[in-house]
Amino acid sequence: MQKILRSYILILMRQRLYSPSVRRALRELGRDIRIARKKRRMPVADFAVRMGVSQGTLLRLEKGDPGVAIGAVAMALLALGELHRLGTIIDISTDDTGLMLDVGSLPQRIRRPKPLAFAREGTAEGSE
Repeated sequence: MQKILRSYILILMRQRLYSPSVRRALRELGRDIRIARKKRRMPVADFAVRMGVSQGTLLRLEKGDPGVAIGAVAMALLALGELHRLGTIIDISTDDTGLMLDVGSLPQRIRRPKPLAFAREGTAEGSE
């Protein structure tokens, strides 16, 4: 009884950690992976073998379970021939917020650097 209660509490805690928008995005990702697998005519068993995971893990991924490891997502993309998409999830060249923060941290005024003290001494000695 205590074991069941502990499992139920863990399930409730896990569900609270993720916002509804995150859960929705994960369900959409899982749905997209399932559709891509089906378009390629791959049965669950074969796809799971290609990913190196159990069929249960694959089914959890396709349902959008947030507990599935990012490595399993990467292996699913590899098995689909779409691993290159993982590198474009947050491409810094198209990260508008990141680019704005970079621009915002620029100094207001840029001054000419002062000449270094040893450079002035060196020129004076060389001219004597």
